[in-house]
Amino acid sequence: MSGELIDRADRVGPWPRWWLRLLDPWQLVSVLLGLALLAVAVGVWRTRPPAEGSAEVGFVRDMIAHHEQAVEMALIIRDRSSDEVLRAFATDIILTQQGQIGRMTGWLEAWGRPFAGAEAPMGGMGAMMGMAPQAEVNALRELPVAEAEVRFLQLMTTHHQGALQMAEDVLAARPHALVADLATAVLRGQQAEIAFMAELLALRGAEPPPPLPPMDHGH
Repeated sequence: MSGELIDRADRVGPWPRWWLRLLDPWQLVSVLLGLALLAVAVGVWRTRPPAEGSAEVGFVRDMIAHHEQAVEMALIIRDRSSDEVLRAFATDIILTQQGQIGRMTGWLEAWGRPFAGAEAPMGGMGAMMGMAPQAEVNALRELPVAEAEVRFLQLMTTHHQGALQMAEDVLAARPHALVADLATAVLRGQQAEIAFMAELLALRGAEPPPPLPPMDHGH
């Protein structure tokens, strides 16, 4: 039996095999069984729904609220502007972030977690995550169109900067793969959009807003 197991191991690949010869058959079976149980445990951990209070659940809830404001601002400027490039950009934000809202809402439902937590979204500190005051959002409807376009690009730049910090924070927590993939997509997509918005502002003779300060995790 020992020889058969060693022969099978020899066919698996170029991993060290000398230790097999130090074990009798029953010890070898015990080791292999232990490795199998470890693999099962890892699989269960990866598929277990994130718990209430976890980094994944908090990120998803916060990012849903964050995306909702981005969609609101993009809808306003898409409907008011006659600039086709800006309108196309706003439409892309709407479609991308609405799609991500749908995915994240589905995750909360699948995980058996309520859509709202005990705390306000982003712990009531939305400004630290780039959220615009509602008065600023409402002003996009009232400002002259040229001014509204500039203000939209500035507000959305700050908004994106907050999303980048949120994505970096959840990735640092080593979340489940679905959440990690979404956070990585947010990082890549919104970094590129920040650069594009800087170009659109320059075409209008305007400056981007200052960088958003790092979030204070002590609060």
